Amino acid sequence: MSKGRLEAFSDAVIAIAITVMVLELKVPHGTDWAALRPLVPAFLTYVLSFVFLGIYWNNHHHMLHVADRINGRILWANLHLLFWLSLIPFVTGWMGENQFAPLPTAVYGGVLLLAALAYLILQASILAQQGADSRLAVAVGKDVKGKLSAVLYVVAIPLAFAHHWVAMGIYVLVALVWLIPDRRIESKLSG
Repeated sequence: MSKGRLEAFSDAVIAIAITVMVLELKVPHGTDWAALRPLVPAFLTYVLSFVFLGIYWNNHHHMLHVADRINGRILWANLHLLFWLSLIPFVTGWMGENQFAPLPTAVYGGVLLLAALAYLILQASILAQQGADSRLAVAVGKDVKGKLSAVLYVVAIPLAFAHHWVAMGIYVLVALVWLIPDRRIESKLSG
């Protein structure tokens, strides 16, 4: 089965999620800097979510690039990932509108955790199809980075109820870890 349609559909879902998020940003009701102040939490949440969606889009592209073929299991695993990514605009808006209140911050982390787990499932599905000696298997190895991200989300979610700013800091930390270019798969693209 060709992976072209899978990639195109995934790209479209991520692009739509980003579009929905930006459309949720409210236009200020004033012309001075003070009019922007109430929008800062929503904008910061948008930036963080945009970065997360960009990270998923980039890594998804690289992962599928080294995959030789896909099957039904991979299609369903990909839809599972896209489901969680499609909820990012909702939790982004909820957290931003409520200025990082504990419950929206915890639910935001929950969606990030479930997206991370869905990505790991997609990766495992591709690895099962490609084999233990595939370029992807060699590239990801034990995937400490992916598993550590999930653990950090598990820590941040309950922490959101006691120290929501610390939970937000953990979400930002995970994003920063993934912003550092991951050369594992990219190095295998030429191989």
